[in-house]
Amino acid sequence: MKNYLFPSLRLTVILILVLGFLYPLIIRGVALLSNGSGDGERLYKNGKVIGFKEIGQSFREDKYFRGRFSSVNYNACGSGASNKSIYNREYIQTIKARIDTFLVRNPGIKRYEIPVELVTASGSGLDPDISREAALIQVGRISKARKIGKVQLSKLVNDMTNPPFLGVFGPEKVNVLSLNLELDKLK
Repeated sequence: MKNYLFPSLRLTVILILVLGFLYPLIIRGVALLSNGSGDGERLYKNGKVIGFKEIGQSFREDKYFRGRFSSVNYNACGSGASNKSIYNREYIQTIKARIDTFLVRNPGIKRYEIPVELVTASGSGLDPDISREAALIQVGRISKARKIGKVQLSKLVNDMTNPPFLGVFGPEKVNVLSLNLELDKLK
């Protein structure tokens, strides 16, 4: 029994120290070095926190760029997807209704031109980013609502586009909240 008990106790103590104390301290140290010091990167407007860079928000007014839909109403405490199959009738009806609404709000756009992220929810329900193409397809609607030229809005989208991580991992993307904050600064 001694042959098994003491090595097991020793391994348990080592794992408690490493996984219970050392690893969390290392992760907290890395977090402290990141933007927001591990508490999230806050975005401000007029000195007031209006959101976090990595958590999406709902923008439904025609004068703003819209992001992805959320199955959890952008609640970071309960992130998740709807978990409905692409063959689920309710899900299909939801997507059709989103497409129809998009087409009404964005005249001149064809059904096949709509980027999929503008009518589907993200897997976490918190995705703050859309593709550059998803932002550019909304320029006409926003130009009309704000009476700002399409060229100026397209330039803003291109300026706010973030390249893939390390230049190769993932797609180009635009943070919708950051984009809308810059949009509010335009005259």
